[in-house]
Amino acid sequence: MSAKHGLEGLSKVIALEGAERGVTSNCINPGYVRTPLVEKQMADQAAAHGISQDEVLSKIMLASSPVKRLVDPDEVANAAVFLCSPGSESITGSDLVLDGGWGAR
Repeated sequence: MSAKHGLEGLSKVIALEGAERGVTSNCINPGYVRTPLVEKQMADQAAAHGISQDEVLSKIMLASSPVKRLVDPDEVANAAVFLCSPGSESITGSDLVLDGGWGAR
C-alpha cells in the first residue's frame, strides 16, 4: 500500500512540475484484475478455505465491490490509451480508479 501511495505522490509532483512543458502524469488504480497471479490467488484461497473459486470471488475478493466481477486487463489498457490520447490533455495529477465501485463505499 505504501508503494502505491508513493507512486501517486510522485505522479502528482510530475504533473505539477511538468505542466509548463505539456507533461501530464496520472495514475490508473484498478481493483482486482483478471491476471494469472489473481487466478492463482483465487485457487489458493479456495483451497485454504475449503470453498469454490466462485465463492472466493464473491465472498472474499469482491464482497465490498458493487460490481461483482474482476477488472479485465483490456479495461486497464483502454484507460492507459485514453490517458495518452488528445482527449485527455487537461487531465493531470489525477487517479483513474477502475475498482468496480469499491472506493465509492
